[in-house]
Amino acid sequence: KYIRDKAKNKYEKGTECYICGETKKLDFHHFHTLSPLVHGYVKKNQLLPENVLSFREDFIEEHRAELYDHTVTLCHGHHLKLHTVYGRNPPLGTAKKQERWVEIQREKHGMV
Repeated sequence: KYIRDKAKNKYEKGTECYICGETKKLDFHHFHTLSPLVHGYVKKNQLLPENVLSFREDFIEEHRAELYDHTVTLCHGHHLKLHTVYGRNPPLGTAKKQERWVEIQREKHGMV
């Protein structure tokens, strides 16, 4: 939560769903789920999760691409469908599969 809140002011959410073009009820989706990224960072650097405020700037800098580049704006309906397929906190190894799923759905909606 603390990392997401700090990073949120730099998110560039689009004005329409990348899949269908819907302009209402839009969500910002990270293909690299934030929770496993943070847990991996904490473990790798032997940090205590409760000290998140002391390391969040470094985490954001190290994971800039995952936080800001490997993302997509989806309508709430497509965001829910994606999480139905990949789970509430998709494993990091599914990021490319999620991106492919989004592209396939976009093609189905004739947005290509």
